[in-house]
Amino acid sequence: MILLLLAPTVVGMGIFTLLPIAGSLALAFFRWDLLSAPEFAGVDNFLTLGADPTVRTAFLNTIVFVIVAVTLQLSLAMFLAVMVQSRMPEWLRLFFRSTFFFPLVLSAAGVSIFMSYLFNEQFGVVNWLLGLVGIPNVPWLTTPTGAAAVVIFVFVWQNFGFSFLILLGGIASIPKELYEAAELDGARGWGAFRNVTFPLVSPSLLVASVTAMIMALQVFDQPYVLTRGGPGDSTRSAVMVVFEAAFQRLEFGLASAAGLVLMLIIMLITWAQFRLSRRFVFYQ
Repeated sequence: MILLLLAPTVVGMGIFTLLPIAGSLALAFFRWDLLSAPEFAGVDNFLTLGADPTVRTAFLNTIVFVIVAVTLQLSLAMFLAVMVQSRMPEWLRLFFRSTFFFPLVLSAAGVSIFMSYLFNEQFGVVNWLLGLVGIPNVPWLTTPTGAAAVVIFVFVWQNFGFSFLILLGGIASIPKELYEAAELDGARGWGAFRNVTFPLVSPSLLVASVTAMIMALQVFDQPYVLTRGGPGDSTRSAVMVVFEAAFQRLEFGLASAAGLVLMLIIMLITWAQFRLSRRFVFYQ
């Protein structure tokens, strides 16, 4: 009976998850353009990736993006979670929870298109507001620094709500008696956060950091819609390398190899996060 109930899920995962993964792994060692028969290439696809400066730049951009975006996302989520969980009416807390989570349910492509108008150099609202205080138009999307800043801003704005809810749940589960005891010992404000909130919310912070890191490593919509990876290759991401190789040049073996490399990077970073978590995660 148990096997019968599990069968639809197991079969579905096998057909739609495990088989595509296995096929992608195998395809990384072949050359295939959909039009001709696959040709075994050994490790040539990986050597091609390593020798391509565009690919190296894209992966380096992704790593830098992850460091900056995840740091900002977790910092903002933690700050807002602490603020919302502080003394305020329940209806106001519910309002903030819904408001901060709302961007996550929106289409990333739709949000990016909207943001491209806001940050347009000539008629964007952002430059219009800056002009009111005497600041000249900023070329947000046509300079490497400006484009990278906009991509990071849009990604963080749309995704911090998920980390916020995870951290808010962790903070809400901390017994109030611990804060009362800390207050009796003279720990208030920063002292209470450092000695009570942060240690006890650390398991939730681990979950939030792992999910944020994985999402950031797979960033695609924001740089593709906002800048197409430009100016130059300044905002090109690793997933854009996979997309361009597969669907623009029909080099599916090369795309699979790039995807495999990205998967290994994600696994390595996730393993490192759990390994390092032994030093700062406190389980009650």
